[in-house]
Amino acid sequence: MTFNDVLRRLRFTLHINNEAIIDLCAKGGKELLPAKLDQYLKREDEEEYEECSAEDGSAFLDGLIIWKRGPSDGAPKAKGKVVLDNNIILRKLRIAFELRDTDMLRVLELAEMQISKSELSAFFRTPKHRNYMEVQSQLLRRFMVGLDKYLRL
Repeated sequence: MTFNDVLRRLRFTLHINNEAIIDLCAKGGKELLPAKLDQYLKREDEEEYEECSAEDGSAFLDGLIIWKRGPSDGAPKAKGKVVLDNNIILRKLRIAFELRDTDMLRVLELAEMQISKSELSAFFRTPKHRNYMEVQSQLLRRFMVGLDKYLRL
């Protein structure tokens, strides 16, 4: 699942406009120009579509965490190459919306997807752990659908 899809779905779920997305990216430490955001929000088959960079996607999610939970008192953010895969997206959404295991299972249940608690915990392990599992795009898509329903309850 591309981050462009995640961005469009979160924009709809949270009822936020382009200015709010730009503000969240700024809170996450990255300036996003309105023209670039317009390219990210376009569908893949539209002209001028551009895939969202990992840096912009990560900055948006970090800004979302700050918006929902407040600034972190912890250590400064590590610098270097930003990786944004489905596991990291799921982890950041979990943090932003303060979801516990039971909440996440409920979100997936609302999207008509059943997984066990142990399967869920495997998504949050380090990649080198023997029980680590990659989050598939279908699960992340379903999670986003369920999150929309969960937040509207």
